[in-house]
Amino acid sequence: MSRSAENPYPLSHSDLLQLKRWNTPTIYNGWEQITKRDPAADGFNLEETHDFMPQTGPMIGYAVTVLYEPSKVGHRQKNPNGWDKYRRYVASLSGPKIVVVQDLDKPRTVGSFWGEVNANTHRALGCVGTITDGAIRDVDEMTNAGFKALARRLCVGHAHSHPVDWGVEVEVFGRTIRPGQLIHADKHGFLTIEPEEAVSLLDAAEFMDANECQTVIAAARAAAGKPVDQVLDEMAEAGRQFAKNTKDKFGKQGEW
Repeated sequence: MSRSAENPYPLSHSDLLQLKRWNTPTIYNGWEQITKRDPAADGFNLEETHDFMPQTGPMIGYAVTVLYEPSKVGHRQKNPNGWDKYRRYVASLSGPKIVVVQDLDKPRTVGSFWGEVNANTHRALGCVGTITDGAIRDVDEMTNAGFKALARRLCVGHAHSHPVDWGVEVEVFGRTIRPGQLIHADKHGFLTIEPEEAVSLLDAAEFMDANECQTVIAAARAAAGKPVDQVLDEMAEAGRQFAKNTKDKFGKQGEW
């Protein structure tokens, strides 16, 4: 199994908690202003995710990657100490951690990597949640453990669930995830963040949220009782001001 490099992200625990306060679309709005990647193609999930604990809000953490294939009993026979080795690997990494699990049986769902035991185990090892293109089970018990899950579906059993490989690139929901990559996720989906984007991400997200509230949202909320033509003119002006503010800050026009 390969090993991820030392954490290259210039973020403190306080920074991560501040980023966690915002939903993932708000983080995206800031990210698209500072990224060199294509905001229409890169960074976010391309397939639909399901958040089975939306009441817990967003999560942020560094990717711990693992492959599993619960349809095949041979993985357990080939590597009987796999769970112990995998847990030691997880424990060796800095947190907070999000476990990104690729189900090699996809699209056929046979069993779950996750349930009450594994959620509590990973929570004890500094993990805050998972993103898996397979299934989860024991959803209430996982929630009670404080372990968030974005997954494809629910299922009943674990089948021959066993870690096949870890610390490697995985693909979930149409996106390749590298070990150690920073991820922000909530009920809308997830966004991957590069080290060079992280340092200015919070400032960008907060600026874009305030920019919306002070221009385009403010114009819409002030529309009550006004003639339609006046409302449309004020909305157009608010859009121009939004774009100006964004361009002055980032050199880009922004959404409006």
